[in-house]
Amino acid sequence: MTRAAHDSIPEAALAWHCAGQGAALATVMETWGSAPRQAGSQLAISGSGEMVGSVSGGCVEGAVVTEALEALADGRARMLTYGVSDETAFNVGLACGGTIRVLVEPVGEGTEALPEALLAELVAARASARAVALVTRPEGWARTLVSAGAEAAVDARLRADRSGMEEDGRFIAVHNPPLRLIVVGAVHIAQPLLTIARTCGYACTLIDPRAAFGSHARFPGETILDDWPDDALATLAPDTRTAVVTLTHDPKLDDPALCFALRAPVFYIGALGSKKTHAKRVDRLLQAGFSEAEIARINAPVGLNIGAKTPAEIAVSVLAQITAVLRQ
Repeated sequence: MTRAAHDSIPEAALAWHCAGQGAALATVMETWGSAPRQAGSQLAISGSGEMVGSVSGGCVEGAVVTEALEALADGRARMLTYGVSDETAFNVGLACGGTIRVLVEPVGEGTEALPEALLAELVAARASARAVALVTRPEGWARTLVSAGAEAAVDARLRADRSGMEEDGRFIAVHNPPLRLIVVGAVHIAQPLLTIARTCGYACTLIDPRAAFGSHARFPGETILDDWPDDALATLAPDTRTAVVTLTHDPKLDDPALCFALRAPVFYIGALGSKKTHAKRVDRLLQAGFSEAEIARINAPVGLNIGAKTPAEIAVSVLAQITAVLRQ
């Protein structure tokens, strides 16, 4: 599965290493206070100082790059602790400071290095959209790639999408497949919505059986399915990391999609339409056998109420609501 360039951090490290440039990975292990990046955030550094990703809002990247280059030179991993002062944090746009603990690992051979074979296995798992965790025990530098279903502690962190330290001293770095957004209806709002969602790291699919709407001329580069919405959703098999949004205003297209989504474990369902339109939609779904509690999963009218008017503004409100449901 293709990932956005800014999220392809292990991939960048592996590519630099295989090209003979050398590479190191820096990973946020723990945070205290108002640290700008959560545990599991990564920065890849090449032997020439190129970077992909980040471990802070710009406060400590320079120091981490220096340590990474030294790690490449001596082949040794290191754990670094940085305190970001309130004044420094303010200068990079943060309200207040915090503290972060960063693991820096050179890629390659040696007891403390991140083995190329293990990094390649991680990259392959990410490419196949397989949920895995890279488990590191800093004491002794033992590293293991653990798949979903193999260990309770790893499964709990994969479900929560939250990397972090365990009480036994291990650091579990979560590598989940990208979140997915499935949009039903190749209408004007879908154009900015797909663009914004991809920028936020979603893998997007557009469904519309109407050839005039769902054309590659209108949606260049997008994955478009021209099947009937419920058939397309059955093929896509939406899961707990999937959001579904219907935009057609046409019950013949929206209703089959909503019926399928309501029976699936998706984390978000949204439907475009006014309150009056949704009231009619609720009646149809009740007649179809859904309970009021089930129908209440649908966010309609879709999007946060921010006074959005243009298609782009509506798209912003929709992605904001999806984010709120996901993170809160």
